[in-house]
Amino acid sequence: MVQRYGGTAPGDWGLEVAGVITELPEGERAMALTFDACGGPGGNGYDADLIDFLRGSRVPATLFLNARWIDANPDVFEQLAADQLFEIGNHGTVHRPLSVTGRSAYGIAGTGDVGEVYDEVAGNARKLAELLGRPPRFFRSGTAHYDDVATRVVADLGEHIAGFTVNGDDGATLRAAEVRAEVASAPPGAIVIGHMNHPGGGTAPGFAAAVSDLLGAGRRFVRLSDVM
Repeated sequence: MVQRYGGTAPGDWGLEVAGVITELPEGERAMALTFDACGGPGGNGYDADLIDFLRGSRVPATLFLNARWIDANPDVFEQLAADQLFEIGNHGTVHRPLSVTGRSAYGIAGTGDVGEVYDEVAGNARKLAELLGRPPRFFRSGTAHYDDVATRVVADLGEHIAGFTVNGDDGATLRAAEVRAEVASAPPGAIVIGHMNHPGGGTAPGFAAAVSDLLGAGRRFVRLSDVM
């Protein structure tokens, strides 16, 4: 990877760059809920209320788990991995924005070169492959920021980058009523991002209220791999 991309300068940076999937395939009327568990300073907690709601409502989701969060929650990881309602995605090794020049996002330093991009993606991919018995199909970086060289590295590693259409909880900082409003605004075909590592905040009650309303209106929910 270093030989292939080491001399390539990025031309774009942000949440929506080439190679980042921000919505479900055209014509898909369902909606995908995705939840990040950032680990380390980003939080090693577990929002059991959120997961219990999804299970009780039989709502599938894609869970992006960081290596540090997995190490801090081995029993919970095993339970989630065994639950067919969920699929496990790669949320990186140490939760860094994905850049070949060290760009940062939200005060978190990004990977500094192609080698660090590789380590951030492949390190947790190896961990997940060993634990799950298969490699992860989807990747999301810490902060969901990328440059367009880093996204090419991820593609060459065989993973699809999941961005989002709607930010459901703004990094687990929103109150329940705000989360409910954001999630309820998601159109058919949307990918919604939230967080499952900050129990006690507005994420669980906000998602529960919005998703219950959407289910009542006939909205269908899918894992990313169900439609991609």
